[in-house]
Amino acid sequence: MASKTKLLEISPVMPSQDIDRDVAWYETYLGFQLLHKDQMYAVMRRENLCLHLQWHADTEDDPLLGGSVIKIFVEDIASILNEFVKRGTVKPEKMRWNTSWGTNEFGFYDLNKNAIFIVEDV
Repeated sequence: MASKTKLLEISPVMPSQDIDRDVAWYETYLGFQLLHKDQMYAVMRRENLCLHLQWHADTEDDPLLGGSVIKIFVEDIASILNEFVKRGTVKPEKMRWNTSWGTNEFGFYDLNKNAIFIVEDV
């Protein structure tokens, strides 16, 4: 029987230019489910991970910011890597095994250029 990745914890608020588009992306490519959504804000969940998306106008007064980085720490990274490869989220060669800083990890960008890393401590 194949093992399953244990997701530990996350609850970031990430900028979005299009709430509807981004909710659909997180559902399709990351397996998150929508808990709440209006025109300005969405809350999504996958197991014990909670993700918030907040719309920004990308003006001087309300910058989109972008370039946010989150790390989702897990146990048994291989299972979620395989899932995300099947979803088309990431290519298998993005996996970095046994980094010099003591992790196994892979990363990718969402539609707003937020970097998302899935990390397992070795």
